[in-house]
Amino acid sequence: MEPLIQLKGVTKEFGGNVVLRGIDLEINSNEFVTLLGPSGCGKTTTLRIIGGFVDPSDGEVLFNGEDINDVPAHKRPTNTVFQRYSLFPHLDVFENVAFGLRVKSSEFQEQHKIDLLLEEYKELIREEKDPAKKRQLRREVTRKAQLIKDPNFELKQQIEELKGKIKDLKNNPKYIESKKANVAKANELRDKIEEIQLELRTVSAKDSNYHTIKKEKRQEIKELQEEIKNLDIKRHYQNEIKALRRQFETRKTRERDLETKVLQYLKLVGLQGYEYRSIDKLSGGQQQRVAIARALINQPKVLLLDEPLAALDLKLRQEMQYELKELQRNAGITFIFVTHDQEEALTMSDKIVVMNNGEIQQIGTPEDIYNEPINRFVASFIGESNIVEAVMLDDYKVEFDGVIHECVDKGFSKNENVEIVIRPEDIDILPKGEGKFNGVVDSVAFKGVHYEIDVLTKYRAYTIHTTDYHPEGQEVSITFRPDDIHVMEIW
Repeated sequence: MEPLIQLKGVTKEFGGNVVLRGIDLEINSNEFVTLLGPSGCGKTTTLRIIGGFVDPSDGEVLFNGEDINDVPAHKRPTNTVFQRYSLFPHLDVFENVAFGLRVKSSEFQEQHKIDLLLEEYKELIREEKDPAKKRQLRREVTRKAQLIKDPNFELKQQIEELKGKIKDLKNNPKYIESKKANVAKANELRDKIEEIQLELRTVSAKDSNYHTIKKEKRQEIKELQEEIKNLDIKRHYQNEIKALRRQFETRKTRERDLETKVLQYLKLVGLQGYEYRSIDKLSGGQQQRVAIARALINQPKVLLLDEPLAALDLKLRQEMQYELKELQRNAGITFIFVTHDQEEALTMSDKIVVMNNGEIQQIGTPEDIYNEPINRFVASFIGESNIVEAVMLDDYKVEFDGVIHECVDKGFSKNENVEIVIRPEDIDILPKGEGKFNGVVDSVAFKGVHYEIDVLTKYRAYTIHTTDYHPEGQEVSITFRPDDIHVMEIW
């Protein structure tokens, strides 16, 4: 399946300073993708290039396989939720959410159609040599542009076509001949209707099948009446015109449809009942949900989120992480989320893109990024780590801190210098002499759900997360399993 978004060799410079260095990235439909990295790594610039707010210095941005480098931001199938939300304080919740829908429906769609029409007629007028015909073309394009500004433009076009067909019937001899035959056919059908109506009057209400028979006979009458209407092609076209006119959009119908849609998206973000609440009366989390509803209501294929949780307190930020993921599932669209917070990335993402110094370091699922970091930067940026220089002696054998250890990695050169990472939660503390290394508890910090303990061995201090308390100064031993050791190349 073709990716929804592709970045190919994207670079960006600001005043000679290289911010992005040849970014290659693929994003699929309905994915929650997080761009993760420290400040200044290029993640926000990448997001803005996808959204069309920043032009790349080089490279391609493809959407469904088509280059969109020259497509402006307002014409891209994306919407953005900024860190500051950018809500209108003078509008209530309902009008903030409805704003994007009003603008999209009333301005950009009309202007796009008019631009296409003008481009088409510009070519025709240029090629036309007759001045009278040129004037006629100009009048024609002016009239059509005026019709486009009418929300019922397409319906009126269909009505004009049907009126043209009615006009053509007057000069059609076959239609005049068939009209006489249709009169006779209509009389036959009316006779049938009278017969059925007579049958209905003779059916007794005491009959066990009375209601079923009545329903069937009335359906037969309805079908025959419809057949009579369709016998006359002219009348058939006139009925179609009436049906189209009933579909005309008025201010009343527009407002009704808009209200239905706004309420639908407020319910999606859990803000039903808040429609007429003032923006300054909402909490930070509620304001964020208003911003998300406003972005989603235009039904973009991609929602771009630029550190939208940064301004929230810790508890609310944690709650919103789960809400955002649930929103993404329910909306069924692609979310691209920018953050420097590893917890946010691990909690919400289907795919994490770790960036540093304008380059992508690693792409993978949260589990892959945490358990299989590709280098020292990823290992130290995602979670806490014990990173040790080592030598890969052979497949499944690595030496560090004077001991040869079994591991699960292979494919390295013999005696290659590498680095290994062991996560603090993967190290166990045992009584002295029962583990791989002996050491002394150097420090203890209570972290709520666990203790963070530093054990000082002959070679280095190992950080360990455990629920068991060990006092400072206690002599202990530490151990870990072969699959707790992850071997990395040195970059």
